[in-house]
Amino acid sequence: MKKAIIHNPVIWADVPDPDVIRVKDCYYMVSTSMHTMPGCPIMKSKDLAHWEIVNYVFDAIDNNDAHNLADNKGIYGKGSWAATLREHKGNYYVGFSSNDMNQFYLYKTDDIERGLWKQVAAVDQILHDPALLFDGDTPYVICGNGDIGVVEFEKDLSGIKKDGIQQKIIHSPKEGIMLRCEGGHAYKINGTYYLLYIEWPSSNNRRRRQICYRSENLLGPYERKIIFDDDMEYHNCGIAQGAIFSTEDGIWYAMLFQDHGAVGRIPIILPVNWIDGWPMIGVDGKAPEFLETPFEEILTGPLVISDEFNYTENKLALNWQWNHNPDNTLWSFTQRPGYLRLATGHITENGVLYARNTLTQRTEGPACTGITRVELSNMKAGDCAGLLALQSTFGMIGVRKDNNGIKRVVMCTNRGDYQEKEEESSVYEKDDIYLKITFDLEIALILLPFIILKMVQNGFR
Repeated sequence: MKKAIIHNPVIWADVPDPDVIRVKDCYYMVSTSMHTMPGCPIMKSKDLAHWEIVNYVFDAIDNNDAHNLADNKGIYGKGSWAATLREHKGNYYVGFSSNDMNQFYLYKTDDIERGLWKQVAAVDQILHDPALLFDGDTPYVICGNGDIGVVEFEKDLSGIKKDGIQQKIIHSPKEGIMLRCEGGHAYKINGTYYLLYIEWPSSNNRRRRQICYRSENLLGPYERKIIFDDDMEYHNCGIAQGAIFSTEDGIWYAMLFQDHGAVGRIPIILPVNWIDGWPMIGVDGKAPEFLETPFEEILTGPLVISDEFNYTENKLALNWQWNHNPDNTLWSFTQRPGYLRLATGHITENGVLYARNTLTQRTEGPACTGITRVELSNMKAGDCAGLLALQSTFGMIGVRKDNNGIKRVVMCTNRGDYQEKEEESSVYEKDDIYLKITFDLEIALILLPFIILKMVQNGFR
C-alpha cells in the first residue's frame, strides 16, 4: 500500500481562508470565493494530499447591479469571506459574511457532496470571520477582530436568539500589534474551548502568526498562547489562519494558508501535537515541506483542468466559476455541441472588468500556462474576445472588432485604477486565433489571481 505524501503547499493555488472538517473517513474543506460564482466551493479528500471540488454552497448571493456587473458596479474583493463549515447530527452548515451586503448568511444541507444548500438565515449585520460552534445542541457564532464576541443562535439556526448570549469574550492585545486577532476557528475538545486566531505583530519578524485562546468556560476567562510562527523561508509571509482536525485514529493536523504572491493564498497542511493541553503546530515550530500521512494514496481529479467543452447540457464542470453572476441566457454548450458559445449582452464602458460571462479557473504555481482557441467570424462591432489574467493590476490579450469592422489583436494592461490601457495592437484578418498567457507566479507579487477565459462577443462559434 502506497502511503500518501503531502507536499506543501498541498494545493499550489488560491484556496483562501480554509475551514476543514472530518466526517468518518472523509475530509471536507470550504474556502473564500468573493466575487466568483458559484460560491463557497466544497472540496473533498480521503488522504489529505489530493483534493477535488465536489459542490458549491450557492449559485449567487444576490441579483443586484453590483453582483451582475451592471451600471459600472461590482463586488471585487467583497462577496463571501472566511466561511465556516460544521457538521451536526447529519446536517452540514456553512456560514459567512458578505462584505458588500453587510449581512451574515447560514446555509444547510444533509448531503455535502451532491445536495442542494438551503439558506436558513440572513442576519442584517456582518459577523466578522465567523466560527460556528455547536455546544451540545446550542449553536453559537464566535466572531470579530480585535475584540471577539460570541452570539447565540436559535436551535434551528434561523437567526440570532432573542435574549440569547451576545457578549465580548476576548479583548486581544493592541501594543506591538499591527493586526489584532481575526480569522477565527472555534472548537470544544475534551471539555475545553479552543479559539484559534491570527495576529500580525509590529515586531518579532513582522509576519502573521497563529495564536490560540483556551478556557474551561465559553465566556472565559481565556488564556493565550502563540502556537505557530513560521514562513517556510518565503518572503517573511507567515503561515496562519485555518482549521485543526483529527483523523479517525486521533492524529491531528492543521490546514493553514500562506500569502504567496500572485498565485494567491495557498493551503498548507501541518502536524499538530498536543503539549500541555495546547495544539502546537509544526515540527519543532517549523513547517515541513513533506509530510507522510497514515492514508493509502487516493488520486482524485485535479483542481484545475483543461476542457474541450464537450457537454451535452448547459452545465459547467465544477472546476469553472464565473466572474460575478453570469447571464445564463447568453452562454451555451448545446447551441453548437463541442463548443462554448458566448454572446454579448452589452458593451461595457470600462472594459473587461465589467463584462459579464467571463469564465474563470485558478492559476497554479510555481508557473502555468493558459491557451485557448477562439473563433471570430461572428464578432460584431465593439466585441472583444481573449484571455485575461484578472487582478487589481492585470494583462489581457485578445481580439477586438472596431466600429469600422476591422479586427485587431490587442494587448491591454490595468495598473489598479480600473482603466484599461492598450499597449499594442495590430490588424488581424483571420476568423480564428490561438491565445496564450504564461504565468511565472514566483516573481509576480500581486494577490488573488485567476486565469480568465474571456470571450465576450455575439455568437462565439
